[in-house]
Amino acid sequence: MHNTGPVARLVDEFARLPGIGPKTAQRLAFYILNQPAETAGRLAAALLEARESTRRCTVCLNLTDQEPCAVCADPRRTPGVICVVEQPRDVLAMEKSRSFKGLYHVLHGSLSPMNGIGPDELTVRELLKRIGEGKVKEVILATNPNVEGDATALYLSRLIQPLNVRVTRLAHGLPVGASLEYADEITLSKALEGRREL
Repeated sequence: MHNTGPVARLVDEFARLPGIGPKTAQRLAFYILNQPAETAGRLAAALLEARESTRRCTVCLNLTDQEPCAVCADPRRTPGVICVVEQPRDVLAMEKSRSFKGLYHVLHGSLSPMNGIGPDELTVRELLKRIGEGKVKEVILATNPNVEGDATALYLSRLIQPLNVRVTRLAHGLPVGASLEYADEITLSKALEGRREL
């Protein structure tokens, strides 16, 4: 980029965001610069407000601006079932489905020895403490279906099973509306493993 100064810094800051490449960073920067000053002011204010008022819920460790978070504070939720997810965005995905009525626990990552992420970098201790209080009957491991997510689920299941708590894992397999001919071998294998009676 030939620009220097504030424009180049703005592009650089956008490019630091996950999933934003150099071209998209440029488009975002020039979009903001072509808007009225109030638009940039609202964006800056929203960024600062979110950064200053957001913290981890002391119960589930999801990001929230209230204590406890809205899910943990909801008396209609089933407190005996905890769904363990890797990131706060996973809670949003689960909530969109409107099919889970229990509580959550956010690990804030997954085991990844190659990246130096072990159990101490995750919120495993907090999860075990919640289970140890005796109210939890089932833990659903909803980590991502990849190497790190599977390793994390296996590690957690080995820690939790001796505590006399039911441990389940989200089923993996074919998405609704998919055709068998386009599914890869791993997806088909997981779909067969997760089959159930009709």
